[in-house]
Amino acid sequence: MSRICVAGGTGQVGREVVRQALCQGHAVAVLSRNAPEGADGQHDGATYFRGDVTTGEGLPEALAGADVVIDCLEGQTGKALRQFVAGGAILLGAALEAGVPKAVLLSIVNCDQSTYGYYRSKAEKERVYLRAELETVAVRATQFHSLLARIFAAGSRVGLVPVIRGARFQTIAPGDVAAALLEAALEPPSGESHRLVTIGGPDVTDMAAMARTWKRATGSQGLVVALPLPGAMGQFLRAGSNLAPGEPYGRETFEAWLANRPENL
Repeated sequence: MSRICVAGGTGQVGREVVRQALCQGHAVAVLSRNAPEGADGQHDGATYFRGDVTTGEGLPEALAGADVVIDCLEGQTGKALRQFVAGGAILLGAALEAGVPKAVLLSIVNCDQSTYGYYRSKAEKERVYLRAELETVAVRATQFHSLLARIFAAGSRVGLVPVIRGARFQTIAPGDVAAALLEAALEPPSGESHRLVTIGGPDVTDMAAMARTWKRATGSQGLVVALPLPGAMGQFLRAGSNLAPGEPYGRETFEAWLANRPENL
């Protein structure tokens, strides 16, 4: 069994990585700014380390003895977004110093084809991993089921369920993404210094159809309304750049994800 350090192990995908790794019998160290409530080092089989990739605080302790580090950190807005790329470089530097031979990064499908700030930061972080002195893998995933659910829920509060005109999605469950990250982390050395893996959800679906699925699952009476999305992100979606053609990786559909997890409704 391996020792796996999960950076951002308290986030949406990070929690799933931790859970699945523990179920497989691996030793798991979780690096996070905040441990779960009531956790004091050990919690549910994992060891939690309080740390900060923007300063390097706590990184040597979390990375000590690790066979691989999985980077599930996010930085979508504000200071977190501004420090996202630099934090990745600090994490990799600490991993190299600790003797960790491999790092796996969670990224977004075709992020290098968008000028949207969050996507651009993902692409820049990929380039940091590309230049690293240890073996690295970037796992690019399509959008999560939860993204669409949040959009629909936010609009429904004012009686509308918004959809982006001309947009299709191939959303994927966080659990499926976690499985792909673990596969990349645990496979034998490839001989390549850096690899790129792309995964997508099981179905390519019009956003309006997904809205109707969400309405059935939640009982929402909101009116489905198609709206234009101008700018670079709208163009990115209409071009299908958010999709991952080929054999899908994810197995849990949007409808099944909603049915299996009442807290998502």
